[in-house]
Amino acid sequence: MKVSVMQVGPIGTNCYFLQDEESGLMAIIDPGDDWDRILHQVKKAEGEVKYILLTHGHYDHTTAVPDLVKALPGVQVYIHQADANGAGSQLFPLAAQVEDLNNYDEGDTLSLGSLTIEVLHTPGHSKGSVTLKVGDVLFTGDTLFCGSCGRTDLRGGSYEEIMESLKRLGELEGDFHVCPGHDRTSTLERERKYNPFLLEAMGKA
Repeated sequence: MKVSVMQVGPIGTNCYFLQDEESGLMAIIDPGDDWDRILHQVKKAEGEVKYILLTHGHYDHTTAVPDLVKALPGVQVYIHQADANGAGSQLFPLAAQVEDLNNYDEGDTLSLGSLTIEVLHTPGHSKGSVTLKVGDVLFTGDTLFCGSCGRTDLRGGSYEEIMESLKRLGELEGDFHVCPGHDRTSTLERERKYNPFLLEAMGKA
């Protein structure tokens, strides 16, 4: 498994490239903008993109999707149904922009060559926020950040729900690499020790 990251868009959203090294198959996670730069990275990796996977529907995570779909025939786009149609000015209504949009939800799995991508529904930042678990990596979107968590004051956000989602992530067995939607990467063990929001969610604040 190979994971690389590129900052895209005006606020530097983390767009991740997940690749199964055995098959060369790739997934693009949260292509928030700069579709041409993303395509250049795909070509450098010499992989075939099977999926575009979205941790939630905010525009800074989805803007490049329509152009990438045009450039990558046959690519499958996945988002949680609760975020697919947009809600408020911060959500990009992908259902109106992308034909054959796929939905995933809690407990669903996707195969990427030898890799299995597990979907955890982690609402709070938005109703349709998910975390993608692949091996020892968590793509947490705007749910869990290094030292912080996603904002909950936008439409569809809920502090109570994000606390439940953070508690769930904190209680996962073992350690994981945390790949958030913004800022730097971390580890779950580090966040369990130092992240005040995760500590609050786990009742240890």
